[in-house]
Amino acid sequence: MSSELIFLGGFIVFILLMMSIDLGLFGKSDKPVSMKQAGIMSAVWVSFALIFYWLILQYGDLLHHVDSFAALKEINVRHFHQLKLNADDFAGSLELYRKNLGLEFITGYVVEYALSVDNIFVMVLIFTAFAVNPKYYHKVLLWGIIGAIVMRFLFIFIGATLIAQFHWILYLFGAFLVYTGVMMFINRNQEDEIDPENHRIVKFTSKYFAVHPKFEGDRFFIKLEGKRLITPLFLVLMIIEVTDLVFAVDSIPAIFSITKDPYIVFFSNIFAILGLRSMFFLLVNIIEKFHYLKIGLSVLLAFIGLKMLAANYVYRIGLTTGRSLLIILGILLVSIVASLIFPKKEPAA
Repeated sequence: MSSELIFLGGFIVFILLMMSIDLGLFGKSDKPVSMKQAGIMSAVWVSFALIFYWLILQYGDLLHHVDSFAALKEINVRHFHQLKLNADDFAGSLELYRKNLGLEFITGYVVEYALSVDNIFVMVLIFTAFAVNPKYYHKVLLWGIIGAIVMRFLFIFIGATLIAQFHWILYLFGAFLVYTGVMMFINRNQEDEIDPENHRIVKFTSKYFAVHPKFEGDRFFIKLEGKRLITPLFLVLMIIEVTDLVFAVDSIPAIFSITKDPYIVFFSNIFAILGLRSMFFLLVNIIEKFHYLKIGLSVLLAFIGLKMLAANYVYRIGLTTGRSLLIILGILLVSIVASLIFPKKEPAA
């Protein structure tokens, strides 16, 4: 078995193990997740991401079984790393490759984690609109994340295949991200609303499936008179899955601006998604305080899109992955600090 399969297989086993532990520890809880629990969960997932970053720095060459300079050179070209490799110093070139791979992972992780915040805004609206009991948030989000992992896996490797075959698609991604960033900025002050009765998912599901009219605890399905019915909690789960699918259309092209390595795209995506649930519980009651964050995210998307459109000139002007990471962190920091210094004015009564 190649080191590539061992690396990927080990990662998937780790994720499955962590999700199983999560289901065992919190799946049967009948209490809402507290701020303290959310803080601990967030710290744990960020720590795992940092440990994985260290593993890439030490053993990243195993990811694609790079055992010769010829293999390293081929990977450098295939994934558009644009590293200055030295044929006379394979060990040094390998270390340079691992450092770059680690930097791409941590940059992609930060971008995905930041874009997840916009997802939290919508999740809060969904739970509020459907009047979901807070103690059931955890179960819905957990199963939502399991579905998101499967969808992201398919999206990422389809995207990587398309990029390998049609490099020009990166410019299409870039233009789309710039457009998304501009529209997010224009619509930043619009109040989002969700109408439970007239939502498209609710209408579609009610047309083709039997839907129970009220919640039944944390159950997604119930059986009445021999007939299986969908509960409103399952409708909420479906809406969250579709919402994540929409957000993936933005976030996955965004990370392809940082790295073209599908494994690094997948790893950074999954760590960000796994940390999303704990971040939700951490921010659910204070998310509205960060009212400038949407402006920051719109600028972030536009920056990433422009970077993709100017891909042929990015390295010529010195805009390396490391410098891009600093710019991304700067955009997020400014939007967060500005939100705290200039709090949102409440409308007069």
